[in-house]
Amino acid sequence: MTPSHFHEGQLIGVLTAQPLGRVLDYKAPEGGCFLGAFVEVPLGPRKVLGVVWQAGAGDYDYAKVRSVIRVLDVAPMRDEMRSFLTRAADYTLTPLNQMLRLATRAPGLGDAPGMRKVYRLGDAEPTRLTDARTRVIEVLRDYGGLSFTGKELADMAGVGTSVVKGLAKQGVVREEDAPRDVPYPLLDADYGGKTLTEDQEAGAAVLREGIKAQTYGTTLLKGVTGSGKTEVYLEAVAECLRQGRQALVLLPEIALTGEFLDRVEARFGARPAEWHSGVTQTERRRVWRMIGQGDAQMVVGARSALFLPYQNLGLIVVDEEHDTSYKQEDGVLYNARDMAVLRAAGVGAQVVLASATPSLESWANVEAGKYRRLNLTSRFGDAVMPTMRAIDMRAEDLPGGKWVSPSLRVAIQDRIDKGEQSLIFLNRRGYAPVTLCRACGHQIGCDHCDARMVEHRFLKRLMCHQCGETKPMPTVCPHCEAEDRLSAVGPGVERMGEEVTELFPDARVVVLSSDLYGSARAMKAHIAEIAAGGADIIIGTQLVAKGHNFPNLTLVGVIDADLGLQGSDLRAAERTFQLMRQVAGRAGRAEKPGEALLQTYQPEHAVIQATIAGDEEAFWSAEAAERKAAGVPPYGRMAGIVLSSTNVQEVFDLGTAMARQDAPLRRIGAQVFGPAPAPIARIRGRHRVRLLVKAEKGAPLQQALADWAAQFKLRGELRMAIDIDPQSFY
Repeated sequence: MTPSHFHEGQLIGVLTAQPLGRVLDYKAPEGGCFLGAFVEVPLGPRKVLGVVWQAGAGDYDYAKVRSVIRVLDVAPMRDEMRSFLTRAADYTLTPLNQMLRLATRAPGLGDAPGMRKVYRLGDAEPTRLTDARTRVIEVLRDYGGLSFTGKELADMAGVGTSVVKGLAKQGVVREEDAPRDVPYPLLDADYGGKTLTEDQEAGAAVLREGIKAQTYGTTLLKGVTGSGKTEVYLEAVAECLRQGRQALVLLPEIALTGEFLDRVEARFGARPAEWHSGVTQTERRRVWRMIGQGDAQMVVGARSALFLPYQNLGLIVVDEEHDTSYKQEDGVLYNARDMAVLRAAGVGAQVVLASATPSLESWANVEAGKYRRLNLTSRFGDAVMPTMRAIDMRAEDLPGGKWVSPSLRVAIQDRIDKGEQSLIFLNRRGYAPVTLCRACGHQIGCDHCDARMVEHRFLKRLMCHQCGETKPMPTVCPHCEAEDRLSAVGPGVERMGEEVTELFPDARVVVLSSDLYGSARAMKAHIAEIAAGGADIIIGTQLVAKGHNFPNLTLVGVIDADLGLQGSDLRAAERTFQLMRQVAGRAGRAEKPGEALLQTYQPEHAVIQATIAGDEEAFWSAEAAERKAAGVPPYGRMAGIVLSSTNVQEVFDLGTAMARQDAPLRRIGAQVFGPAPAPIARIRGRHRVRLLVKAEKGAPLQQALADWAAQFKLRGELRMAIDIDPQSFY
């Protein structure tokens, strides 16, 4: 059994985030250290961060073993966190050092705590008492000696910071140094609870009981859009707070956090900790430290928030659990929904998977009895679900190069006349997906990828959506050098904006797309402005399908409902169904009834029919039967292997050798398909070849894959990525 404390000079095994593939032996420092302690250790000429992972192996000359430099002043990594990282590494076939990097993504963990200036009431009297100075003094008196930053105090008093600094010079206000990494304000579970509907209260009661039991369990909270799922799971958060445990709510998009944080503040009287790419480095360090100390009760974050050092985690909510952005597609390949279940199982926490259109994986787990299911069947208040119908584009008289059908145009004009909002949905960013030369037929592609470049007219550039490469919009064809013959083909949201502005010149038209904003804050502010009535027609990508609430929106028009039905992706039907239902759900969320119109050239297609009918159970049952017959997830297991190199020949040679030497996979009854060029065969100058492995549901796939991959040594530029349960096949 590994001891919990190591005395000075004892051998300890330290795991670092460096790509070494093993735990390294060091001597415990003066004063010793605990198992799980964060330490700074020498590695060659460098100093690196590590975690005391186990007892030292002792297979190296003790005299040559170096000592730990110092133990960091942060809470040690708990046993359950080390266990979670180990299990996640085994499941995803990821080296442990890469998992540790995910768990230490806060800057300056080894630095001394940063300080900031705070102000509290002093003893002196002001030389002259102005109205502004009086307000500052009154604020400090009202809060009974609490201290505030200069900006906080100035904002509360409604004055400039110069007033505060002037009082500090006179000693009326005392200026002090205080640590930047301060605890988060306490959340009050009983502060702002709302009156729930009957089925909301029934669902909340079930979730509260699960939290009280302090055991693991997963619940699928399924409710139509606008049914109040958020209020129900916030009741589970409230119970978690009463139990003195920490809660994590995962959201699929940064743009959703602003509106959600306002709701949390209204419910609990204070804002929780935030964790996502839009958070400053200073705040990230504060979040990481406070969670480890138990001084942050609730975290709202992106998928990487799963790897924060919770002291007493009691609840994980995965909102919009079906969303594909929960799958990390580079670096460590993991699905946050699956990792949430793994994380909770290790600490006796509850998981709530919330969605109006659950993933087939979650639906199947409910059917198999692994998850509970709670249904919210009606919209909150007076709101009702929108009516849905298809517009058969084969019967519409539409000129070439135009995409808004006459039927949709009439419906939009009707909403404008009533002072209501319309949403036009097209899941294509940019102006046009293809730029074509009318002289020679050349399509402008990326120099580093086998992908077409997308015109972004607002930016006056072409952009590759695979590698991010951009270039100015050319006036001459790069292939035949013909001038002024380049033409945009197909619509993106920017082009839709032009067409809609022509059709409705007096309407306020807004294009919502993630690449049109310089920051997450700017995007949040614009969405709030639109929700308050700042537009008549909104044109958006799938960004608008996720959780936003536009009270005056009563019409949704989907431009190309068939877009997701093409291709070989096994989840194409599921994703199209989910997206159409989610987008339609934006309409009629207040008391005005909503309508959703789907423009389609295949109105008889089963997915379009199921979407319009709203018969979700029939759709899931049919989709499940197809997947079961094919033996694919969630009724079989799959792994995608992507090989890449700058040398196209060596990547195909490796793929062919792997397909031939597949004995470890055949032993478990697995099949290998490929090698074949990936659908996008070159990204960032690297040639890509895919293999697909398919096995039965209960097969020990990870071990077989590990044995199979271990037969091959990757030299030079060759790289191999193994993706368990792949979500995309590009």
